[in-house]
Amino acid sequence: MAPTLLWIGLGNMGRAMCKNIVEKGNLDSPLLIYNRSKQRAIDLSQKLSAGKTEVVESLVDAVAKADVIFTCISNDEAVAETVATLLQADVKGKLFVECSTIHPDSTQATADKLLAAGAEFVAAPVFGAPAAAEAGQLIAVLAGPAASVERARPWFQGVTARAEIDLTDAPYGKATTLKVIGNTFVLNMVEQLAEAHVLAEKSGLGTQPIHDLVSALFPGPYAAYSTRMLTGDYHRREEPLWAVDLARKDARHAKALAEAAGTRVQNVETADAHLAKLKEHAGASGDIAGIYGTVRQEAGLRFENDE
Repeated sequence: MAPTLLWIGLGNMGRAMCKNIVEKGNLDSPLLIYNRSKQRAIDLSQKLSAGKTEVVESLVDAVAKADVIFTCISNDEAVAETVATLLQADVKGKLFVECSTIHPDSTQATADKLLAAGAEFVAAPVFGAPAAAEAGQLIAVLAGPAASVERARPWFQGVTARAEIDLTDAPYGKATTLKVIGNTFVLNMVEQLAEAHVLAEKSGLGTQPIHDLVSALFPGPYAAYSTRMLTGDYHRREEPLWAVDLARKDARHAKALAEAAGTRVQNVETADAHLAKLKEHAGASGDIAGIYGTVRQEAGLRFENDE
């Protein structure tokens, strides 16, 4: 019999990963799904094949039924709160797979609590935009004891992920150190694109040649973010792909890691300052691509690029 799985946290990434587990995973029982806002779990369950998921209300009861528990939660505080609830159940022998983007110290603290209660733990942050998650094309980073990683791997390889960075037997925090540093690439990319498009517009070159160059030279995420900026998606979408508060959390973790290591991430500092202005302008619904709007404002343009 395949293990019973419980998935906690249904943001953009969590919903997409659940879809792929249901469609491509080797499940003998419904995937248990939980979200703090129950309606989101109900909506997801209704979109997936009948009988493939089960919405749960009590985490303690759900853990009792599950063999493998995935967490994909917004921030460090939410992870700590959720784990405290999970530990009200008997977790001996159960495998916890932590996919959230949190500080490495939070990862280790989470592992310590669960291991002390007799559980197994794998740190498993993932790289990729929501579209990649939807397509099962994420890059998974797996850290933990070899036996535990082997238990977790079947739900990533060929299911939710196209590739793996193997940190078997490495300290748990190394996985989230890589995740935090890796996310600075996206922060820096968005900042660079925003500055380039604004400079092109203000100098008279126009934004289309920049977009054509980016599409030819850096296809993939660069071109996608460029498109989101130029089409106005950055200020029109109702649900952010990477919400401003989550982006600022990752920037904060990166800056803290750099300070502890005796260095700086100055590009991230610049991007974070623009994210702060984005939060003032758009509130919690602001999307990271909205950095473009704040750079536009600093150059004397409107936040929105509509004529």
